[in-house]
Amino acid sequence: MGRAIAEYGRAFGMDVIFWASDEGQARARADGVAVAASRETFFTECDVISLQLRLYPATRGIITAADLGLMKPGALLVNTSRAPLIEPGALVAALEAGRPGMAAVDVYEDEPMRDTAHPLLNMPNVICTPHIGYVSQEEYQLQFTDIFEQIVAYTKGNSINVVNPDVLGDKLNLR
Repeated sequence: MGRAIAEYGRAFGMDVIFWASDEGQARARADGVAVAASRETFFTECDVISLQLRLYPATRGIITAADLGLMKPGALLVNTSRAPLIEPGALVAALEAGRPGMAAVDVYEDEPMRDTAHPLLNMPNVICTPHIGYVSQEEYQLQFTDIFEQIVAYTKGNSINVVNPDVLGDKLNLR
């Protein structure tokens, strides 16, 4: 995934810099991509950071409040991977402190995100999507087909796949 994101960045004229495990750095160098001299350099110099990591015990909390505090005030952090890659609470605190200046997130510490008062949902410098930041065309087709089937069933008085039936009360006609 990181490789694909790097290609998108290059297509937009961005200088792409990797920071990764030793193995990831070796692959990046083999692909002709620059690797940051250090973790600190990576967070200090990048204008856009897109997290493309798998979540496993060694990567949980790998991005710390200190890392985020190194980012430029005009920098953008994008996380469409997994929220626990970032130390709990660190992103909100960093955004409130102005470093980084912006974020785009598709993953949250508590999912599904239902708290409309959550700070990320109310910050003007944050774009939030509901865990659909990267979905294939096939997945969209599957989802929209399912959604339209549910709408048609509901209009015919036959609700299907209702997550919260108590909201519909007596209007609900389950199959």
